[in-house]
Amino acid sequence: MENNNNVDIKQRFGKAIGRRRRELDLSQEALAEKAELHRTYISSIERGTRNPSLENIKKLADALDISIANLFANYDIEGKK
Repeated sequence: MENNNNVDIKQRFGKAIGRRRRELDLSQEALAEKAELHRTYISSIERGTRNPSLENIKKLADALDISIANLFANYDIEGKK
């Protein structure tokens, strides 16, 4: 069973992906195509129901034109702000 911290980080990560995607004026479909992932997978990540692999986090960061470090730092994924 997952603890609340695991659920919380997935939700924060999903919100960060969605926020960055909207900043770039990309649809989920366009992001999925750029990242070579399925649109429903992007949707699940943004809803916080998926736990993406490191490989897919890298694909998403690349498609969103941001480093993984900046994605985590600038979008409060760690919940420290």
